[in-house]
Amino acid sequence: MTETSEKYYPIEQVEDISMRDREDAMGAYLMMFAALAAGLPLPILNLIAAVIYYYVNKGKSRFVKFHSLQSLYSQIPTTLMNAGLVFWTFRIIFNEGSFRSNDVFMEGFATVSELYWGYLWVVVAANLLYVIFSLVGATKARKGRFYYFLFFGKLAYHFAYLKEEPSGTSVLNEPPK
Repeated sequence: MTETSEKYYPIEQVEDISMRDREDAMGAYLMMFAALAAGLPLPILNLIAAVIYYYVNKGKSRFVKFHSLQSLYSQIPTTLMNAGLVFWTFRIIFNEGSFRSNDVFMEGFATVSELYWGYLWVVVAANLLYVIFSLVGATKARKGRFYYFLFFGKLAYHFAYLKEEPSGTSVLNEPPK
């Protein structure tokens, strides 16, 4: 046996995954759309919904746990970027009152407007990628397949399929010395 098969539980095959588990795994990715409608001005709601979904469904199967974790992990950077954009937008609106291009962020640096619009496009691109990857992940999960996101797939696999190591040592309580 290889080292990987000894450290990790075997991956379920398509025919071994129940339709209920497939739907629950797919729901982890589609959760963002439900939270998106309610959380547009408050991006943290998407992350809270993903955390709740993970904790409610993590005990159903490793397949569901993997997809819930992957969805949750990929939601974290997107939420942070969205929250930064919302905060920055509110700051511009309430402190400066406009999106003028002559507001200087730092001397010798770009204007606030250039930084803001650049960050806005990065966040839009990140959200578009997140939506595309989530839709592909949801489709694969519905079919009982695995889809490993860049960066997050391996991490989710590790935490969903790693076998618990028996500690082998018992803890002995002792009085203070």
